[in-house]
Amino acid sequence: MIERVIGPTSHVFYSQRLKLHYVDWGNASAPPMVLIHGGRDHCRNWDWVAQELREQYHIIAPDLRGHGDSEWSRGGQYALIDYVLDVAQLLEHLRLFPITLVGHSLGGGIACQYSGIYPDRVKQLVSIEGLGPPPKHIRQGPAHQRMHDWIAQMQAFAGRHVRRYPSLDEAVQRMQEANKHLSAEQAYHLTLHGTYRNEDGTYTWKFDNYVRSQSPYSFNLEEAKGIWGRVTCPTLLLRGLESWASDPMLDGRAQAFPNACCVNVAQAGHWVHHDQLDKFLEVVGDFLRENA
Repeated sequence: MIERVIGPTSHVFYSQRLKLHYVDWGNASAPPMVLIHGGRDHCRNWDWVAQELREQYHIIAPDLRGHGDSEWSRGGQYALIDYVLDVAQLLEHLRLFPITLVGHSLGGGIACQYSGIYPDRVKQLVSIEGLGPPPKHIRQGPAHQRMHDWIAQMQAFAGRHVRRYPSLDEAVQRMQEANKHLSAEQAYHLTLHGTYRNEDGTYTWKFDNYVRSQSPYSFNLEEAKGIWGRVTCPTLLLRGLESWASDPMLDGRAQAFPNACCVNVAQAGHWVHHDQLDKFLEVVGDFLRENA
């Protein structure tokens, strides 16, 4: 009983001279699993999932650069290639292959990229809405205009003041506004681990505002499909029916994976693992057992 309430231990590793943080839920003799969070999130967003799976797996969850308790990128650059490199560095540091990767949104994209680059190192892959923008949402227009807009965006970030919340409760309220499916307990937990308390008693989010920036380069779906096509492990693609994300079976992205199945989860938005935790654990548990 005591074992189930003890939380994870904190550790650090280095990538591109950045000091990055991850948590380890113990059970080192069990099969390894890495949980990768999405944008403007943090590693402790996986706590409910980790609590349920920690007895079957050795769970590691990193804070991506610019998020949680990891350092912010010098210069404010946050490209997918940098995140993939960071996860590659973490996995080199851990040396726990073959590994199961579970990622949400940005984290799902990172997991898919890594699995296609190092297919022999990944045993199972779960991606929650992690295939990038739906094909119809991919940014178009001439390159010079995209570069112009990106420069203006970065200049605007330079002058942006970090929002300070007078109390933790007000930050919790903002968290609930971002995801209406969250319970009060979930919103409090995510906010508690996702904010700093400043010296004046106010609270600010831990993530770097620059992680909001959008690359001036268009998402190259054909190159992404080329990488996904190298993923040899069983792959589970999850999507919430109330999300903005399109169905990868209908838009053709799922077909790029040699061995993928897709599940749409009812009454769930973008954060399927928060919105329908029990269903998420059921679907993922069945997938992992069937492909052990």
